[in-house]
Amino acid sequence: MEVFFNNTLYKGVKASWSSTVKNPKLFDDLDSFINNNKNDYIICFYSYDLKNNIEDLYSKNKDNMKFPDIHCFGPDEIHNNYLIGKEKKINQEIEFQPDISKEEYLKNILKIKEHIQKGDFYEANYCYQWISKVEHLNSKLIFENLMDLTNPPYGFYADLEKHHVISASPELFIKKRGNKLYSSPIKGTQKRDLDPIKDQLLKKQLKDSLKDQAENNMIVDLVRNDLSKIALKNTVKMEELREVYTFKNIHQMISTISCEISENEKISNILKASFPMGSMTGAPKIKVMQIMEDYEVSKRGLYSGSVGYFTPEGNFDFNVIIRSIVYNAKRKYASFMVGGAITAKSIPELEYQECLIKAKAMFQVLGHAQ
Repeated sequence: MEVFFNNTLYKGVKASWSSTVKNPKLFDDLDSFINNNKNDYIICFYSYDLKNNIEDLYSKNKDNMKFPDIHCFGPDEIHNNYLIGKEKKINQEIEFQPDISKEEYLKNILKIKEHIQKGDFYEANYCYQWISKVEHLNSKLIFENLMDLTNPPYGFYADLEKHHVISASPELFIKKRGNKLYSSPIKGTQKRDLDPIKDQLLKKQLKDSLKDQAENNMIVDLVRNDLSKIALKNTVKMEELREVYTFKNIHQMISTISCEISENEKISNILKASFPMGSMTGAPKIKVMQIMEDYEVSKRGLYSGSVGYFTPEGNFDFNVIIRSIVYNAKRKYASFMVGGAITAKSIPELEYQECLIKAKAMFQVLGHAQ
């Protein structure tokens, strides 16, 4: 078992704990596991369905990947400044199929917009899955190629024996430094161009996009509200608003919100206040999560969830699991999901094209012609 995250390789298992969302003591057990291993590094995976324990929600959609709802472990070995391999050719082409047709996707966008017009919610993150039956997946090599192609700040690789996860995530869910929390939601995506002049124009288009600005503003308000539930009085503040960052393969609009918390705040309280991250739900959170279950075909599983680590000093870093491939080695399924924020101004065809932009890096490393 090994996990590579933030230039560090974590190997082996010293202690581990997993649970399902049906466990009524899930968060008490999580706090106990963290506390019992507080002098060590701890890696944790949170699936999207953790929402069902936080709120009175359920998930009825099919689950092809069967990833645990929550899984944490303390590694035996830690290798800092670990260098991953250089890009090599992948002699494997995998044909993925979407769990919904383009026609159905476009129709669902129109139906979701009707909910917005009726006042059910004002922004919704709508997702769908690409899936393939794969006898063997060279997940480590795929990760090395994906990192070379995208170089994201929160990418990671995990070999958990039954499951492999390959992620090119650019998004920070939440991190803690001392008594301060930071969250950096992404809303707003634009492709890049090899021509530097065209590329700068695309970046400016994203920065000036009223639709993307509105999406970002709504999620910023949601995150500020989430953090205020656990923040010390008058400490929630904007660190940056709607900054456009350029990655190797994409432009993204990112905001950062921070707050201060009490010294002994439990991780369970932080998760209950902030999970799932607003950038992957929409607003208002609970109503959107309820209604999206009716439009999405597959369970999100790890997608829209988070992976990260706790340090012996009490700090932590957790990402948003997007731009990620999950492989179930026992069931021989590989999948990834894509999605986007739907607002009253959404144009169905453009939303579909944005999903393909987000999926492009996965298609490239997997030799799939979309």
